[in-house]
Amino acid sequence: MSAMIPRDTIWTIPNLLTISRILLTPGFVMAYVDHRFDLAWGLFAVAGLTDALDGFLARILKQRSRLGAMLDPLADKCLLVTSYICLAMQGWLPHWLTVLVVSRDAIIIGGLALLHFWGVDIKSRIQPIWSSKATTTAQILLVLFIMIQKTFELNYSVLETWIISLTAGLTVVSGVHYVLKGFGFFAEEVEEDPCRKC
Repeated sequence: MSAMIPRDTIWTIPNLLTISRILLTPGFVMAYVDHRFDLAWGLFAVAGLTDALDGFLARILKQRSRLGAMLDPLADKCLLVTSYICLAMQGWLPHWLTVLVVSRDAIIIGGLALLHFWGVDIKSRIQPIWSSKATTTAQILLVLFIMIQKTFELNYSVLETWIISLTAGLTVVSGVHYVLKGFGFFAEEVEEDPCRKC
């Protein structure tokens, strides 16, 4: 008989914040489609705040959990991929940047699935890296910047270009970083179990 997971290990404050971020994503999309851009960027800002808070509270309150470790990146990817597609369709973000953001996430998810299939213990070995955290922060700030500009009819084209370039650069760096780590794990598994090459 499998051991039951205590409820308090699941319904923690950090996990609830992460779940709320997932639930805010369709709200953002509906507000955006209805051209309620003020509401859309407000919901996105709240979602971005939960992203900063959940990890901080998990450390401070010592409420880290396996569920939170899986939900947090999922919530980030749902929110960011959705928002970048919406902004690109509106013509507010370059299509190439959206393709870059979506492709990076698809490669990371596909790589994690392949590592899991290969037998790598990704839950204990894959840890967030500095470039990934910086990329997520830059991607969130760019969406907020664009949405606020359009809502209040501002025009800071030079700053916008700079933030887009920074976001693109970090997206590439973090993507390459994860790919190299993934190949490293594959190489380690092959060395530990040479029969895999047979």
